Amino acid sequence: MIHAQVVRPDDFHRFRDLDVIAEVNPYHISDDMRWMEERIGHERCRGAYAFRSLLDNGAVLSFGSDWPGTSAALYHVHPRYSIYAAVTRKTLDGTPEGGWFPGERITVGEAIRAYTINNAEAALEDHIRGSIEAGKLADITVFDRNLLEIPHGEILEAEVVMTIVDGTVVYEDL
Repeated sequence: MIHAQVVRPDDFHRFRDLDVIAEVNPYHISDDMRWMEERIGHERCRGAYAFRSLLDNGAVLSFGSDWPGTSAALYHVHPRYSIYAAVTRKTLDGTPEGGWFPGERITVGEAIRAYTINNAEAALEDHIRGSIEAGKLADITVFDRNLLEIPHGEILEAEVVMTIVDGTVVYEDL
């Protein structure tokens, strides 16, 4: 389900039960939180970008960028912004403190999985891509720091130093 952005609480389990993958663009949180409660109300917003609820109910979470799908706001393409949004539920300036509906935050590892193996599964290509294993295509992005070990605020400072596509280095800044 593309843009599984606002889900009714009664429907979270249905993603697992019906074997439906929830595709969401986590960076949209940073923009949508500014206006969403005014337009759809606080209670419906509890199901907005509800990553934790989807995962806890057994859904496969797939992340995308939606770029260049909209011109409504500035959407950053760099993966650090989307990972930061998914794990903090904050804007780039760090608001709101604690994050918007913080109970829906996920871990950095879960966000990376949503961008890698889960996307390969959604494309029915998890047998050839999405994880680093012998025999699979080597599509790898290397950051200048370990995102799994740094404070969440430092994610915004992370830089891509290498990109490998199908085993070939296509970008390098070492």
